[in-house]
Amino acid sequence: MRPLKVLVAGGGIGGLAAALCFARRGHDVTVFEQAREFGEVGAGIQLSPNCTRVLHDLGLEGPLRAAAFQPQAIQFRNWRTGRVIGQSALGEEAVRRFGFPYYHMHRADLLRVLVDAALANPNIALLCDAGVRRFDQRDTRVRLTAVTGDDDGDLLVGADGIHSAVRAGLWGDDRPRFTGCVAWRALVPADRLPPGLIRPMATAWWGPGGHFVHYFVRRGELVNCVGVIERSGWEVESWTERGDHAEFAADFVGWHDDIRRLIDNVDGETLFKWALHDREPMRRWGKGRVTLLGDACHPTLPFMAQGAAMAIEDAAVLAGCLAGEEDVPSALQRYERLRRDRTARVQHGSRRNATLFHLAGFKAWLRNRATGRVAGRTTDDLYRYNAIEAARSQRDE
Repeated sequence: MRPLKVLVAGGGIGGLAAALCFARRGHDVTVFEQAREFGEVGAGIQLSPNCTRVLHDLGLEGPLRAAAFQPQAIQFRNWRTGRVIGQSALGEEAVRRFGFPYYHMHRADLLRVLVDAALANPNIALLCDAGVRRFDQRDTRVRLTAVTGDDDGDLLVGADGIHSAVRAGLWGDDRPRFTGCVAWRALVPADRLPPGLIRPMATAWWGPGGHFVHYFVRRGELVNCVGVIERSGWEVESWTERGDHAEFAADFVGWHDDIRRLIDNVDGETLFKWALHDREPMRRWGKGRVTLLGDACHPTLPFMAQGAAMAIEDAAVLAGCLAGEEDVPSALQRYERLRRDRTARVQHGSRRNATLFHLAGFKAWLRNRATGRVAGRTTDDLYRYNAIEAARSQRDE
């Protein structure tokens, strides 16, 4: 099979992962990023074994380990008393059970690892300040018009995020639903905190009408914080909206002293807030030689820490579906069939967690009793998935 010319709209985590997966199979890739440089607003990200499998297969284990923090567990605690509700082991136990590690990373660090790998690959061209304006397709080619000019290829992958121009070009604008939750995210320099205050794990504090998650990133130098609270009156869906420290603190009055200590020590330059919107799973992702990937087709609430993982899985499955396949539209349809149910389950599971985390009273008591048993089944299903083999296994059936 001749090498394909792949056009990727979006130079975020999913788009760069797709570029690397395609290039590894000998295809030529051009990535069109609308921003003036490849970068991420500062925030943490959790990379579970189902996606670190893909990243290690791309040869990125060394730079990932150099920049990441490897948590020893995930722990759930009561919002006011701090009582431990449940805990699941990670660290070496995650490697033993699932074959690959669990990382906490700063998003900018992960993106730098991906960008460096792409820059070192002669099959990948990275274009900045190259937002997508429109596209059209004929029988054998796709033509893309970006700010930088026109280009054409064998297929177009829309990895351009929650406000995807490619998705809008295929299906029109969507109508998201405001969930009634506002999320805060911020970073705290670890040296501002008393030793031992933050454990070497991801900690989720569950409370009535809200929850708070924190974990180390950047080798333990920073603590990433995400606080979610149920409230109305503000519905801006943006990753770059600055937050007000006093407002953040007011949303978590009465929470445990550890939470208050973190909020008091937040680096104000890293404080952002965004209104969480939900979208129904799409019935179809692509048409002809154009398809979607990551948040462009299955934007996911952050309550399973699987948004980036799903995009990275998409990248591996998509490249696998095109391995040795001359009929590009058929390969894209197979990719969609392989991914649609799994990503929809994660979307629904994340939505369900938004309710479970915020329960109060007797319902919260019942949830707490079941937490360990349910969490174990959920992580097994998520973390054992092999995106590298998914397309091959389906093809061999």
